[in-house]
Amino acid sequence: MLLKTETLAIPESPPSAAVEQELLQLLSHQGWRVPAAILLIASMIAGMISQVAPLWVSGLWLASVCALMVLRHQLFSRLPQLDRIPLRRRLQWVTGLSGVNGLLFSSSLLFAPQLSPYQHMVLTMLLLGLCAGAIASTAGYLPVLLAFLLPVTLANSLAWVSGGAAMAADQGVKWLLGGLILAFSGFLIGQARDAYRLFVESVQIRQQQVRTNEQLRLALQQAESAGRAKTRFLASASHDLRQPMHTLTLFGAALMTRPLDAASADIGRHMNLALQSLASQMDGLLDISKLDAQVVPVNKQRFSLQRWLERLCQELQPQAQRKGLQLSLDCPPEAFVETDPQLLDRLLRNLLDNAIKYTAQGHVSVAVIASPEGEAWCVSIADSGCGIAAAEQERIFDEYYQISNPEHDRSKGLGLGLSIVSRLAGLLDLPLSLQSKPGEGSRFSLGIGAAAAPDLLLAKGPLARLSQLQVLVLDDELPVRLAMQALLSAHGCTVTLAASTREALLQSLQRRPDLLLTDLRLGAGDDGLIAVRSLRALLPRLPVVLISGDTAPERLREAHAAGLPLLHKPVLEEQLLQAIDSAISNKN
Repeated sequence: MLLKTETLAIPESPPSAAVEQELLQLLSHQGWRVPAAILLIASMIAGMISQVAPLWVSGLWLASVCALMVLRHQLFSRLPQLDRIPLRRRLQWVTGLSGVNGLLFSSSLLFAPQLSPYQHMVLTMLLLGLCAGAIASTAGYLPVLLAFLLPVTLANSLAWVSGGAAMAADQGVKWLLGGLILAFSGFLIGQARDAYRLFVESVQIRQQQVRTNEQLRLALQQAESAGRAKTRFLASASHDLRQPMHTLTLFGAALMTRPLDAASADIGRHMNLALQSLASQMDGLLDISKLDAQVVPVNKQRFSLQRWLERLCQELQPQAQRKGLQLSLDCPPEAFVETDPQLLDRLLRNLLDNAIKYTAQGHVSVAVIASPEGEAWCVSIADSGCGIAAAEQERIFDEYYQISNPEHDRSKGLGLGLSIVSRLAGLLDLPLSLQSKPGEGSRFSLGIGAAAAPDLLLAKGPLARLSQLQVLVLDDELPVRLAMQALLSAHGCTVTLAASTREALLQSLQRRPDLLLTDLRLGAGDDGLIAVRSLRALLPRLPVVLISGDTAPERLREAHAAGLPLLHKPVLEEQLLQAIDSAISNKN
């Protein structure tokens, strides 16, 4: 089963540099293996010569063979390292030594007329065995092989044809034996051609593998570079979009704290709903960046799965009712689990939100059952939606991939929900599976480790009182500062504004703040972490909440390493109040 190509079909053509180098390596290795076998055969031949010639003659012949083997070994072991000498010249040296070796062994046939027919036959077999073995030791490379093969076989054939005093065989038998030796020589040449063709093909296959591996390596580097570029682009775009969204969210929340007529209040509610929808989509981008940056800590807690799922389903019930869907929950009260409740909330909320979005009629159900071993609880979310074809079930976990949204309706999201689900399931080490058929709906199942009893209540509600709280707001954008002032003032806070670390220090000297709300990225080389260090040098243990629209992985890692609470723009009113409550409560 040889590769049939125009190039490889002509082994006699000059080998490429790679083939020559491989050939030299092979000959170098054979320099350690071949001499032992050759010397054994040479000793047998010298023993036969000593029976028909003086001992010193056989000794001299054997010494010549040994000397040639030493020279061969010394040269062959150094051939690959002689880079200053062209490859072709080194191969010529090998060919020359092979020719000398062939002449030396064929000289043993000078004593054939004095040998008995049996001894002559043994000598012939030994010499032809050396010729056959030379195919393997030279990879069938014809110039080197023929330099040894031709003098040995021609001399052997001539020795049988010419005969001697000891040869009593019929003249026809002599010519037959001489012809068979030449025929065997031709057979060996054919085998050598095939062996060399295989050798060349193997070298070219290895070269192709090296090139393919290099191409794969470059492709991997390009893919990784594209991934990093995508992350940087998302981080930059997310930051630029979050700034005005954050301002609008704060102004919208402040507006709803004022007395409004029914029509204005309705407009305000719709505006805030639209902002929340947009914020949710931006949070999808943020989640991808945070997970890619590996700055998402896992804080495992034990809690009641039933109470936790009841709250989640209650929050999503209005969304299901607007589409006429029945959202049901079946969870035993003894179901307690141990995992990160916030990350699990994000994971299951995405699955439920996805099920509601892609179910036109029928139901969405949440069911919890114990595993057969009782070591885990299986949470399954099933719907009566359109279902997912088998060919699509792997792709739905890719970023931005949506099956039933060819018009790119943003009310159906950005196609990040299931990508986030897959990443979060991996982060939490929760097995995630999907069963779905087109027209029969889908079922996502998640295994969560069981726990004996709860030890932590659900998160507390937002701060109930902010009256008289002195808040220092540090942000380099005036609209953001004004929006934050409007919202916090509506909750009874006294708000001081600053646009830089220097200005924040001056304001703190005039009025000591109870809390610092600072943007992570400020202008002119300034940033929130510098401001925190400077202000805490003046006011130790000052409570701080970082706010940022930056989603660059390196920036997220810096904020995470600082150990400060970080909110991501746009910040909803409830999120802001909860963060303030937590920062004030945790002050030591």
